[in-house]
Amino acid sequence: MNSLLAWYDKISKKTLEDIILFHVRFEVIHPFQDGNGHVGRMIMFRECLYNDIMPFFIEEKNKDFYIRGIKEYQINGEKGYLIETCLNSQDNYEKMANFFLEDNS
Repeated sequence: MNSLLAWYDKISKKTLEDIILFHVRFEVIHPFQDGNGHVGRMIMFRECLYNDIMPFFIEEKNKDFYIRGIKEYQINGEKGYLIETCLNSQDNYEKMANFFLEDNS
């Protein structure tokens, strides 16, 4: 964990791809006996907010895509599927947030 955090802290302007890569590496380390996915996804959400990036969460209907993306990234180094899943989730979150921010009076 220390080397992961040291690597991440050196990035001055974090991007969505940096946050996703941190998440993938965090999941490989698997620091907790249970709940690593939930914690990892909450870290991504927090890091998006902290770095002025539209946050997102993985909805249940997209969980299989997310898991496939994580596996492809870890096994083959193929990041496209996971990034696209996260971008799709980001779009869904933005639509939901805009709905609640609209003035419906």
